[in-house]
Amino acid sequence: MAVAIEELLTPEILRPARYLGNELGAFHKGWDSASVRWVLTYPEIYEVGASNLGHIILYNILNTQPRQLCDRAYLPAPDLASKLRSTQTSLFAVESRRSLTDFDILGFSLSYELGATNILEMLDLASIPLTWRERATTEPWNVQQGSYPLIFAGGQTATSNPEPYAEFFDFIALGDGEELLPEIGLVLEEGKAVGLNREQLLLDLAQVPGVYVPQFYDMAADGSVHPNRPGVPERVLRRVAVPLPAYSIGLVPYVQTVHDRLTIEVRRGCTRGCRFCQPGMLTRPARDVEPEQVVEAIEQGMRATGYNEFSLLSLSCSDYLALPAVGVEIKNRLKDENISLSLPSQRVDRFDENIANMIGGTRQMGLTFAPEAGTQRLRDIINKGLTNEELLRGVKTAHDQGWDKVKLYFMIGLPGETDADVIGIVETVRWLQQECRSKGRKSLSFNLTISNFTPKPHTPFQWHSVSTTEFERKQALLREEFRRIRGLKVNFTDVRISAMEDFVGRGDRRLSAVVRRAWELGAGMDSWWESLERAFGAWTQAIAEAGLSWKYRQVEQGEWSLMAINESVAHELASGAPSADDPMVSNDYTDARLDAPLPWDHLDTGIDKKWLKEDLLRALATAIVPDCSFEGCSHCGVCGPDFGHNVAIAPPPIPDFQGHFTPNQERSQRIRVWFGKQGDMALVSHLDLVRLWDRIIRRAALPIAFTGGFHPMPRISIANALPLGATSAGEIVDFELTKPVDVDVFQQKLTACLPADIPIYRAEVVDLKTPSATQLLEQAEYWITVTVAGDEELASLSYPPPEQWQAWINAIKAQDTIAWEQTTKSGKVQTINLRDRLFELALMPAHPELGEAAIVLRFVGSCRNDGTLLKPEQVLYMLEQVSQRELRLLHTHRNQLGLATSAQ
Repeated sequence: MAVAIEELLTPEILRPARYLGNELGAFHKGWDSASVRWVLTYPEIYEVGASNLGHIILYNILNTQPRQLCDRAYLPAPDLASKLRSTQTSLFAVESRRSLTDFDILGFSLSYELGATNILEMLDLASIPLTWRERATTEPWNVQQGSYPLIFAGGQTATSNPEPYAEFFDFIALGDGEELLPEIGLVLEEGKAVGLNREQLLLDLAQVPGVYVPQFYDMAADGSVHPNRPGVPERVLRRVAVPLPAYSIGLVPYVQTVHDRLTIEVRRGCTRGCRFCQPGMLTRPARDVEPEQVVEAIEQGMRATGYNEFSLLSLSCSDYLALPAVGVEIKNRLKDENISLSLPSQRVDRFDENIANMIGGTRQMGLTFAPEAGTQRLRDIINKGLTNEELLRGVKTAHDQGWDKVKLYFMIGLPGETDADVIGIVETVRWLQQECRSKGRKSLSFNLTISNFTPKPHTPFQWHSVSTTEFERKQALLREEFRRIRGLKVNFTDVRISAMEDFVGRGDRRLSAVVRRAWELGAGMDSWWESLERAFGAWTQAIAEAGLSWKYRQVEQGEWSLMAINESVAHELASGAPSADDPMVSNDYTDARLDAPLPWDHLDTGIDKKWLKEDLLRALATAIVPDCSFEGCSHCGVCGPDFGHNVAIAPPPIPDFQGHFTPNQERSQRIRVWFGKQGDMALVSHLDLVRLWDRIIRRAALPIAFTGGFHPMPRISIANALPLGATSAGEIVDFELTKPVDVDVFQQKLTACLPADIPIYRAEVVDLKTPSATQLLEQAEYWITVTVAGDEELASLSYPPPEQWQAWINAIKAQDTIAWEQTTKSGKVQTINLRDRLFELALMPAHPELGEAAIVLRFVGSCRNDGTLLKPEQVLYMLEQVSQRELRLLHTHRNQLGLATSAQ
């Protein structure tokens, strides 16, 4: 059943446009023609979820499947969540605007350990029971007849260790979803057709590689997990898929998102073998995308979306050997379009002039390197594969290419770390600053992030732990040392949340009760710093109530540390002297805890647990393992028929770099456009509208002129900002072009790229020598819908007739002064005369749809660029002054903007 969105999404809701589902690239498939209806639900606010690449790719893939429909939902911000509860409205999917209970299957992305509380919040807002037990039924599964949707989770945390969340999900999707989710859809379609019940359907799904159904498995006393019935696999396989760049194109939001750009994946998987890195272990083998596919996807995507920035994505972007050639080729092709390239944190040892050219230019992007540790010894322990010389060469190249600030990531609490290694972070930063000094340039500054190492499942360091007290001591040590260095900004990760992430991330099924209780106590959005105090209090109380404080103390106090393993054995293993079996099977050599079952042992990620033990011992011996994409096989166990093999593509020749974008400031023509803002687009803010026009011009391939300066901007000028929620039929925007374009062609190209709710009424050429529309503004005509405030029943009994409204209008016109106090940007309070700014005020004819409870007024008031404005709420204030009644503004419509007579 569709939700009455117009009653929920009022201007009082912060950024209401994020809930509209009308973005470029959104699918609106026929509801009745779909056999299986999905919702991909991202348990974060829209700005995070709508820019997540995996979310976009899977959404696009599912909507290309026959008889399948995929919609989207996000965690509502607190204001909308409160409104949903107060109005008893179910959480809805953004495109169909239907309640989540109308769909067959809901998929949640679980991307970090504490994110499950957001999932519970969304289920509760959708009026869906939180656990699979509460949703169970023996009746044939049919959502249209009252069955609850199937609830599943995917993502890195779900693949790593789903046990703390096992009670909440009907199944877990392990690994890559590009092939897995369509297979799940086919099983659901067949199951619905033959009338299977929920358990039978899940049994069929359990046969699909990559689908883990927790209710078909039990936890033993030792923490291990085993099937509780025949017909399900002992170990569940992680799925692996090839990256598909073409499916990354789409979903261009109207509101600004966290990653407000086109993102194209160039490489999936990483074989560097960093021993702390869970993604590097859980995404093997490495799979490069053909350079031609990447270039084609970027060029098509930039023109289709209108973005002015793109990003190449990989766990280790610099290990995509075609990166320089691809980046330079794209920069050359889009040289005249003010396009920027951003890269995630990259390998400093591979940063060179070619990469600097790719991400440099008029809008120089930030640069981030991750040395991780401050000494060579510790970098060898974690298998970082980075020398001091390589670190200096990369940072010095950045400084030589124009960067004055660089971001660096370090960790503390790594296995084998001493205070000398901690101080090594400070010494490394000081050394880099000294070596990168050059005459005539200011010193290189750094933004540092010091995170607390959190051990992750499926890594060689999964058996390690560090006490909270030790983290706090090391942070204090660094703070004291950093005080002596200038040009430094340092951020430390909160140690309490790190301990919580560790506790949950390596937990077992007993933690489901803790997760639920933490949510009940107010935990949610725990990755946001504003929520830290509330989240920490909720989690600690939930742990205490579950009787698991003793286990949390093991994490907090570092009692899981296993770094006391016999070092001589580690050196023997690293040197290759003993056989592979001897040290690992002998009780003389192996700490018994290494052989204890782990809650995630039943998940087959491809990485052999025995290899992880051996690599832990190699770490103790500071022995490194080479990158198996480019050197010898490390025998981790991944490569084979189930997971495939590494695909590393040789680098193509790097084309000659044709130079950075030079803004074309030539102004050959100005075209003035009159347009409207109707329907849902009224909920798009002015700043978002400015960004939309920029993207529309790019998509229409029109020759826009640019300003000069350090940040060239397109010469697009909207005459006046329209209040959020107001509709309009009289907006004006000026475009200045580098070469003349036929005005009819210009209008046709704009119209073809604009949403239907932004109609263009007319366009005409304006002399470049005349002032802009913004400078010529004089007045604006508004139609405002007004009613009496207060209790609706009482108000209707004493509702003033039209004659009374006319009398109030006459009273306003009869006055010379109606004072209004306003505060300037500088904080000064000034009094203005609203009556001077009112030119016309009249009662409009009665509107049948409004009935007798509201009237429409037309007013014309001052609207000048110097701030001399008459706003709708100020007209309402004048009416309240003469009527002595409290009034409410129901709707604002701007009918036209008035320019100086010579420019009309």
